[in-house]
Amino acid sequence: MMSSAGICSDCQRDPPPFKALRSWAIYTGPVREAILSLKFKGELSLGEVLSRNLVELMQRVDWRVDLITPVPISLARKKARGYNQASILALPLAIGFGIKYRPRSLVKVREIPSQVGLSALQRRENVRQAFQARSKDVQDQTVLVVDDITTSGATMYACAEALLRAGAQQVYGLTLARAALGNVV
Repeated sequence: MMSSAGICSDCQRDPPPFKALRSWAIYTGPVREAILSLKFKGELSLGEVLSRNLVELMQRVDWRVDLITPVPISLARKKARGYNQASILALPLAIGFGIKYRPRSLVKVREIPSQVGLSALQRRENVRQAFQARSKDVQDQTVLVVDDITTSGATMYACAEALLRAGAQQVYGLTLARAALGNVV
């Protein structure tokens, strides 16, 4: 449930480590199909098209960030897929705004079992300590973390914690889509 200030009741009770998290669309219909095609069918050209929506969203929120980094995927997943879909969305955003792009500022240091079907609390526990940030990249920086989808915010939460531990000043999160309230993907 959202408050009049646009902050969900969960975030009001237990503020997340990130300053804000915004998504362009709801993960349904054509947006869902496009993300799935980008992510699992190798339709990389969709990345540039979809990232235009993130550029427009970034213009509206008017966040001042020093660097952009994607949510990392495991080496095994990157080897199997050949790319990180979050990187494909993040790079045009960095180029469009002239912001430093540091794809290795966050590293996935632990494999994460599938999040599908887990509650928000289980998801947060599932990703706890799964990421590590590089201090030399993020020290005293305001960092924008980009991903394709957010469901409960657990991944963004874990990424923000890692970045702040490494000395980042603030963390913002931007995703192409979010699960509808009450829906778990």
